[in-house]
Amino acid sequence: MDQPVKALGVGDAVPDFEIDTYEPSSHGFGKFSLAAQKAEGKWSILFFYPADFTFV
Repeated sequence: MDQPVKALGVGDAVPDFEIDTYEPSSHGFGKFSLAAQKAEGKWSILFFYPADFTFV
């Protein structure tokens, strides 16, 4: 990583990021850009969980 990692708190702005995604409608891969979503005025829900098959 180029930048130091900083924990976010409730109410903090999430820094812009881009990730690879799977697009079920096209059966292929795509990209998700938070900056592009914000520019289009769209809402995004970011949901994180520890890992599959682990106790939460």
